[in-house]
Amino acid sequence: MNHTIKIKKILADVLGLDERISLMTTDTFLLGNIPELDSVAVVTIILALEKNFSISINDDEISAQTFQTLGTLINFVENKIAQKNKQ
Repeated sequence: MNHTIKIKKILADVLGLDERISLMTTDTFLLGNIPELDSVAVVTIILALEKNFSISINDDEISAQTFQTLGTLINFVENKIAQKNKQ
């Protein structure tokens, strides 16, 4: 399972998106576009990403840009995984 599929599954599970997740592309806007994505959901998603990818995400690494689109979120996670693998 590649990162995109895993991240979409996490979003679907946390936000209860059901079939809507299959319509999402890397250009799909997240913040402001998905009503279920509030501050509590962001924290829950971050915790799920940390657990599923065995990464650590610091508070100062998260910004609105991180959750702007599905693509920006995927890039963020892939960068964190790459950083972890270099250590």
